[in-house]
Amino acid sequence: MADKQSMREETHSVGADQLIVLKGGSGKPLLVLHEELGFPGWMKWNEALSERRTLVTPLYPGFGRTPRAEWLMSVRDLSNFVARFVREQKLAPIDVIGFSLGGWIAAETAANDPAIFSKLVLVAPAGIRPPQGEIMDMFTVPAQIYLRASVRDSAQTPEYAALYGGGMSPEQFEAFEDARAETARLAWQPYMFNPSLPHLLEGTVNAPTLLVWGRDDRVVPFSAAQVYQRSIKNARIVALDACGHRPEVERSEQFIKEVQNFLG
Repeated sequence: MADKQSMREETHSVGADQLIVLKGGSGKPLLVLHEELGFPGWMKWNEALSERRTLVTPLYPGFGRTPRAEWLMSVRDLSNFVARFVREQKLAPIDVIGFSLGGWIAAETAANDPAIFSKLVLVAPAGIRPPQGEIMDMFTVPAQIYLRASVRDSAQTPEYAALYGGGMSPEQFEAFEDARAETARLAWQPYMFNPSLPHLLEGTVNAPTLLVWGRDDRVVPFSAAQVYQRSIKNARIVALDACGHRPEVERSEQFIKEVQNFLG
């Protein structure tokens, strides 16, 4: 079983650009697509899944330590960048798990290349406009406030204090601002969704898909789950009560069980 001490870092070339990739665990590869504040760290769910899978986590250009790629101007661009990495590493078809922005990237990638993923786990993905409620604007509040709003109750979330290495160092604050700036470049207008995505998914993406969502999500309202489910033929929703935008840390035991059962 891997832990964060055994997680290794690799640098790959994707065309003319660099991509830093974190790997941990052993077994069949599982692509992990992080969310809009960057890679949150090696958590309990990572450790559990790494018992049977090699977790492959690319740090997107402009997020973390991967240099910005100036030509990336949209989430669709970024999804194609990720797809190129997967193809060039001969990983396809691969199972994928994507969180928030990462879930949106996974959905865009699947819509563009349906054969690239064998199974999809989308955890409270952005990318589709919720029919009720609005996606929270991360640029109207400091990153720490946005982070706090992503869980229903930080005091009742044991791993909250461990997210982003505690999230309080000057280096982490700088990383938050880099991630927010890059998210603004890619997903500002319209904010955090693609109006065409439901139509692109319909009749295209047939891979088994698990949608994991907290019913009390204040970042991407739960109502978007039904649109995703209607748009992806083989999608199933796992809705978690008393849970916000981060089921993987708020309801980690249930999250791990559901994902392990689904991935097999």
